[in-house]
Amino acid sequence: MRYFGPQNEYHCVPAFSGKAAFEAMRSRKFDLVLLDLMLPEISGEELLKSYRHFSNTPVIIISAKGETSMKVDMLRTGADDYITKPFDNEEVLARVESNLRRSRGFASTVLTAGPLEFDTETNCCWISGKPLALTGTEMKILRLLMENPHKLFTKANLYTSVWGQDYCYDDNAVNTHISNLRRKLKSACPDREFIETVWGIGYKLASDT
Repeated sequence: MRYFGPQNEYHCVPAFSGKAAFEAMRSRKFDLVLLDLMLPEISGEELLKSYRHFSNTPVIIISAKGETSMKVDMLRTGADDYITKPFDNEEVLARVESNLRRSRGFASTVLTAGPLEFDTETNCCWISGKPLALTGTEMKILRLLMENPHKLFTKANLYTSVWGQDYCYDDNAVNTHISNLRRKLKSACPDREFIETVWGIGYKLASDT
């Protein structure tokens, strides 16, 4: 019998209440969510509704509620699949694999650079699965670098692309935002450099990311 865990190359994050589950779903990026409906504090139904406001991650409902009306309601709310208890572990694993294949078949909106991920659809950023809080300008700079990983941007290139204005030969705006962005990236991931400076020219995404 196979079970969820490292032997299946799955890293599972358990949550034993609706509140704990919601905090995990808000603070981390998951490939798939297995959701029970009868949870303390916040029900699975409410969790699914809230989750769909900010994520399109596949959700499989696993519940003792087997009524057809409940299944239809959850699928319409945004669930991708519904399994009724009691269940067979092999069936759950097969459903997980099927949903992951479908979700990974869609065109990805996520840019990656090592442990750094940037979702261009939601403008959300993560390092090693943990969210990174950035200002609007910092997001624009990071997205531009990640969308063009081999391009070297002069300060004039960055200024016109990010601010949408003609470059006024004032380096302060670019330097300040690059410095703040670097500080946040370094704080979240001290052992990596994500932005490379080419002295006298400009900036690019670090080649070792």
